Amino acid sequence: MANSLKNGIQGCFPLANFYAEDSRGSFLKVFQRSRLPEQIRNFQYQEGFVSNSRKNVLRGMHFQTPPYDLDKLVTVLQGKVLDVILDMRKESPTFGKTVSYFLGDGCEYRSLFIPDGCAHGFLSLCDQTLMLYQTTCEFHPEHDTGVRFDSIGFDWGIPHKELIISEKDLALPLWNPQESPFL
Repeated sequence: MANSLKNGIQGCFPLANFYAEDSRGSFLKVFQRSRLPEQIRNFQYQEGFVSNSRKNVLRGMHFQTPPYDLDKLVTVLQGKVLDVILDMRKESPTFGKTVSYFLGDGCEYRSLFIPDGCAHGFLSLCDQTLMLYQTTCEFHPEHDTGVRFDSIGFDWGIPHKELIISEKDLALPLWNPQESPFL
């Protein structure tokens, strides 16, 4: 269930949720504290929201700066994404590293725990992708920021001209490790 440092980011955990399907449809359990890895069992979310994305929409790389930095638990409710995390914590053994997971339909994992101090983004791989975010801090617009998706050294696997990206995300600053706000 937990991701090792050898191939992941310290504190980042992909989670396999309970999922069942029958003639009526499907059932997905998105949160059960007792099924969380011990390291994140105290996760207490303060806010939840859902995004709906078309195919080739790229959202990210987002984070909130201290003192409103936050842990996230993201869950694909419908569709499929390529989810990407950048460790921005200067004292982390995985500082500056990116890791990616496929989440959603047909994937082993549907949820991902992302610790504070990490930037998060995803690429929607199909239309009508619904992503649930649960965060340990409420949204604070003055602390909401990120880094450009194309400055983190990650190959998104699709030509940039085919991506659908908000003007806000295109205006984000380039990733500069010396300017990370996270210790």
